[in-house]
This record gives sequence, C-alpha cells and structure tokens, in this order.
Amino acid sequence: MSSSTDPVQAAVARAAAPAPSLSPARRAWQRFERNRLGYWSLIVFCAMVLLSLGAELLSNDRPIVVHYQGQTYWPLWNDYPETTFGGDFETTTDYLDPFIAQRLDAPGNWAVYTLNRYGPQSINYFAELPNPSPPSAANWLGTDDRGRDLLAQLIYGFRVSVLFALALTVTGVLLGVITGAIQGFFGGKTDLAFQRFIEIWGSMPELYLLIIFSALFAPSISLLLVLLSLFGWMGLSDYVRAEFLRNRQLDYVKAARALGVGNAQIIWRHILPNSLTPVVTFLPFRMSAAVLALTSLDFLGLGVPPGTPSLGELLSQGKNSIDAWWISLGTFAVLVSTLLLLTFMGDALRDALDPRKAQISDKAERK
Repeated sequence: MSSSTDPVQAAVARAAAPAPSLSPARRAWQRFERNRLGYWSLIVFCAMVLLSLGAELLSNDRPIVVHYQGQTYWPLWNDYPETTFGGDFETTTDYLDPFIAQRLDAPGNWAVYTLNRYGPQSINYFAELPNPSPPSAANWLGTDDRGRDLLAQLIYGFRVSVLFALALTVTGVLLGVITGAIQGFFGGKTDLAFQRFIEIWGSMPELYLLIIFSALFAPSISLLLVLLSLFGWMGLSDYVRAEFLRNRQLDYVKAARALGVGNAQIIWRHILPNSLTPVVTFLPFRMSAAVLALTSLDFLGLGVPPGTPSLGELLSQGKNSIDAWWISLGTFAVLVSTLLLLTFMGDALRDALDPRKAQISDKAERK
C-alpha cells in the first residue's frame, strides 16, 4: 500500500470513530443553548446586571474626571469644596450648579461626565416645569414627584432589586437544601419532627410579622433580608427532601454504606450532586419571586429605608400621580422586562434538565 493513501485512510478512520461522550452538565448546557429565547434572555439579563453594577459610571451627578487650571481631580471618588473650582463656599461642590458648570467649561478646563448627569438623589432645581416633570433633554425619562431623575432611579433601583433577590435566593437555597437533606436522608422521627415544625412555621402570618418588625425597628435591607429568609426556604425544602428520600434507596448509596462511608460524605459526595436538579431549575423563579416581594413591600412602605432607590416606591408614586404617566410606564417596563427574562431563563433551564425532554432532544440531535 502506497503512503499516499495513508492520509485518506486516517481521515476515514477518524470519521468512523465514535464521538467522545459529553458529561451530563455539558449536554444540559447544549440543550439550554438550543432554546434561543432562554439563552438570549440569560445574555440580556447578565448584561443588565453588569451595567447596573457600574451604575456610578453611567448615571451620576459628579464628573468622572475634571481638569481645572492645570490640576486633575477625580470627583467620582473624592469630595472637593466649591472653592476648588472658583466658588465661594467650603461645602461639597454641586456640579449641577450652572456657575460651576460654566467654570469647568471655560477655556483650558474640561470635564468628563457620565451618560446621564444625575444620580439617584439628584434633584433638578432648574427644571422648567413643576415636579413631576415629563421627559426632556435634561431628564430623558422625566422626574418623580421630588424632582429626582427617573432614569437614575430606575438604574439604581434595578441594582438594589437584583442584588437583594440574589442574596435572598442564595440564603433560601442554602436553608432549603440543608433542611431538605436532613429530612430526606435520616427520615423517620427526624423527618416527622421537621414536617410538624414546617407546618407550624408556615402557618405564621408573614405580612403581619413584617408590619410588627417594621414598627419596632428602623427599616433596613438587612432586616428585610433576614425576615424574608426565615420563610423563603420551605418550598424548596420539600423538593430536596423528596429527592433525598428517593436517592437514598439506590444501590450506590447502599454500596457506600457497606464500605463504611460516613453520613456526611454520603450526603455531600453522593446524594446531593444527584438531587440538585429541582434546586437549579427553580433558581430563576425564586429570583423573580424575590424581586416581586421587595417591590410589593416597597409599594406598601414596608421595604427599604426612605431614600433608597426602589421600584416599588416609584410604582407608588405613579399610583398617586396618575397624570405623570412616565413614572408608571418606565417602572413597569423595567419590572416586566426583568420578570420576563427570569421566566424565560427558568423555562429553558427546566426543559434542559427534564429527563424526558432531554431524551427527545438528544435523539433528534443524533438524527
């Protein structure tokens, strides 16, 4: 056989060789990618979160950098008195003041501003119309009833909502996984005692407790996170408990017991990795529920402290100022977009991890 045919035979052999098998996680990710709506929802949502984390660089009433009379200043990170830029007072510089803006725009001086020149607490004292004022060249989405820029309120309010939802989701997942694992693995009297405790704890009026604690303590995000975390773990705990009750009877768990493996290692290394499907599937839905919970409490005045950017407070302002349609419209658009993206992600993730749909999808791909 001539050496010229060797490359052809090698190519044929490579084509006939079986493709390397993919891990279950990789196959699930490929199924998730094939759901274009869920995949692009994930990309858009991550982009929105990343942009909101850098909100100070997008919407701020302070310039990023100022070059004034040969000196460079960084107002975004440092406070400078008004006298630094030719003012008369030692108070912190108000960069929205027309006098200061004129000084910074003088020949030889320059400043780099953010895209939106208002922060979450900035008030446009020079608006031509009374507050709340409609969208204009100065305030792209208008102002609220206090004269604060609505676009800045939405950017910072979205960040507060998402970070709070993420913290509440992580806390609820940890508590739900721990309690569900203990119930499902040990069963018997341990499971019975936990179930009776959950029934009693779940029957407590959560809203009334929030009203009582908000009256006793100063409102804060940490207090709200603790109170909601006390009740947010029970739903997920039932799913994890069911998975552990099923998986603990399988052969690989019995083999691990026969080899003398301890309970902690069996839970952590053997049963838990095979019981996380409902946990991962419900993550986007739990985040959307947390966003709705914070928005609802802020709407009722039981949420974040006054002055904190909040989507619920903006909805309350829109209810009180029906003529100011831009407040309700902008807040509604941000809230609905966030919930839709999370819902699309959750649906795609549920389909990717569903064993029945996974088999159908894999067979269609092989064909």
